[in-house]
Amino acid sequence: MSTPLLRAHELCKSVPVENTTLHILKDVNVHLESGETLAIVGASGSGKTTLLGLLAGLDRASSGEVFWDTQALSALSEEQLAAYRKTHIGFVFQSFQLLPSLTALENVMLPLQLAGKSNARAQAKLWLDKVGLGARLEHTPKQLSGGEQQRVAIARAFVNEPKLLFADEPTGNLDSSTCEAINELMFALNRSSGTTLVLVTHDLTLAAQCGQQLRLHGGQITAHTRTNYA
Repeated sequence: MSTPLLRAHELCKSVPVENTTLHILKDVNVHLESGETLAIVGASGSGKTTLLGLLAGLDRASSGEVFWDTQALSALSEEQLAAYRKTHIGFVFQSFQLLPSLTALENVMLPLQLAGKSNARAQAKLWLDKVGLGARLEHTPKQLSGGEQQRVAIARAFVNEPKLLFADEPTGNLDSSTCEAINELMFALNRSSGTTLVLVTHDLTLAAQCGQQLRLHGGQITAHTRTNYA
């Protein structure tokens, strides 16, 4: 049996609140092979974004463990985690998280520059072409629509050819027609790149496109389903 690309074992997250302890996540297990897709769904406050942050190494678990390949995240320093994310992890956020003073091209180049890649400009152009923005290279975020900004963010997430892509409500700020186009784009790029995708969403139609769906309630898994595609 191959080693899973992403695995969480008995993951818990608790924080002290006044004279008690708030349990945000309790005994969550995740198992994803390379190229698989997982949607995390649930009501607000169910622990979805907390789980995403733990799986992405943006936060530390109170107990349990997250593994990328065979590497336990608890054994890595913050500097080592940051170094790994630069080259192996991509992110797409609801609020786009583009730098307002940079052009679309410069925003997409940034991860490559941080990783010390010499072909940043050419690769950024290639990915902006892939998301349909080859003619908008020199536009800043304020000159782009919400859908176009998310396309830039998707290009930025994929430009480093990450092993893992994390998306937190990627279409949460977009209208329904734009949502559909962005969803189609993200999954098409994910399939062609062979990336392992983990996304948090309220959109059950979007979640149904993933191979696994994990439902949280009160920080615990209440349903875990798999979809088999032909």
